[in-house]
Amino acid sequence: MAGRRKRAPVAVIDIGSNSVRLIVYDGATHAPAPLFNEKVLCGLGRSIATTGSLDADGVARALRALRRFRALIDQLQVQRTEVIATAAAREAANGPDFIAKAEQIIGQKVTLLSGTIEAELAALGVISGIYAADGFVGDLGGGSLELVDVRGGRLSNALTLPLGGLRLIDASGGNRKKAREIIDAEFAKVDWLEKGRGRDFYAIGGTWRALARLHMAQTDYPLRVMHNYRIDGQAALKFAGAVSSGLPDDTPGLRDISSARRETLPYGALVLERLIKQMKPRSIVVSAFGIREGLLYSLLSAHERAKDPLIEACSMLAEQRSRSVENAGELLTWTDSLFRVPGPVETPEQTRLRHAACLLSDIGWRAHPDYRGAQSLNLVAHGDLVGVDHPGRAFLALTAYYRNEGVVNDELSRSLVELVDKDALKRAKILGAAFRVAHMVAAAMPGVLPHTPLAYEGDRLVWTLPEPYADLEGERVSRRFKTLANLLDREPEIRIGTSFQLAAS
Repeated sequence: MAGRRKRAPVAVIDIGSNSVRLIVYDGATHAPAPLFNEKVLCGLGRSIATTGSLDADGVARALRALRRFRALIDQLQVQRTEVIATAAAREAANGPDFIAKAEQIIGQKVTLLSGTIEAELAALGVISGIYAADGFVGDLGGGSLELVDVRGGRLSNALTLPLGGLRLIDASGGNRKKAREIIDAEFAKVDWLEKGRGRDFYAIGGTWRALARLHMAQTDYPLRVMHNYRIDGQAALKFAGAVSSGLPDDTPGLRDISSARRETLPYGALVLERLIKQMKPRSIVVSAFGIREGLLYSLLSAHERAKDPLIEACSMLAEQRSRSVENAGELLTWTDSLFRVPGPVETPEQTRLRHAACLLSDIGWRAHPDYRGAQSLNLVAHGDLVGVDHPGRAFLALTAYYRNEGVVNDELSRSLVELVDKDALKRAKILGAAFRVAHMVAAAMPGVLPHTPLAYEGDRLVWTLPEPYADLEGERVSRRFKTLANLLDREPEIRIGTSFQLAAS
């Protein structure tokens, strides 16, 4: 039975203009899983625009949080800790004094990021967490907005602008009309925003995530996962404009946002609205990965960076929860024959998703049989998967569900069906049915499937069970194989040795 890969935990402390956060990851990987995650909204940069200094109360809260974070790092026996500080600490007159106190508490050097490096790390975070990212990355913090162009894994035009939420509140005196003028004046200095036209804009930062959470609530979106949440550009423009004008207290989802975050929400919406007007992106895509994940990504070798983040994440889940990772690899090869002519032919992205689905096919085996489908669906639909969009995530969750429950249409799966098209839904059902057949004969163990090939022969789907696997055939196997064949519009045929028998009616 597969065991979990052992990795040394890595901690990242991010001292931002609004929040101070500690995340302890289970290792420096392409798909890092957080072992511990805590943030404190300190508001270090609350008054930096008018006073030029870090907020005194914010400094006290931040130093207190850092003492706790140091204790947690020791308790978790972290071997490597990276500490970074961004716009507020970089620009404030009392920034050096604060950094010195922070270093004394943490016991190591704090890396003060330049605006350009901050933008580049944010972009690397998007590259590491969103497959084939192509567009502009924007990281909105309390003190600044970082922008960078990402195309083909390469970065260009990285810059930082003084447009963070807290800074805008301070600089405008809480006047949104004045804040709009400040934003437009800063964007007017950037002569390459039109390069984002028709491409995606990847939004990073707590304020923009809160904005997306509001959008989910108001549209009754069926999947409450923030990473890779996509909003059409024009819809996002209209929504951001409404939020920047102020929302009633009874707005759906508003009470779920902390009061500290609610303060900056209209200003974050205003920045996004003005940016969309200038850039005219195709879509706004929310990224839960930012500078912290970008920092981890920068530590990886070229070989590790080249790995597919979705396949890496699914491989880790398979190692932790499946009976055999090797069997998952065999499933990929075994199902290859189903998705080639004369069967349904795949695009490279569909093959990639099928690979991920194979890795996830057995993750629910420890659950009670009555709940394997539900638990597998929830684990995939709401898990820490990266490198996959929401339709792809829904496809994987439905495949895992059908693998355990059979091809059913019930309340639990119905909401996710809304996120996939008819072709993806059919493929999920085919894969789920194929997994049910395969696991009946292989019992999720390696070494069987390579000897029991599938093939199309005219109007038949033929499955060969040669000696010494002939005795693995049975009534339930025949029924499940018939379901698979029917989904492929074929007649089922199970061949045992040189003979064959029809699947049960």
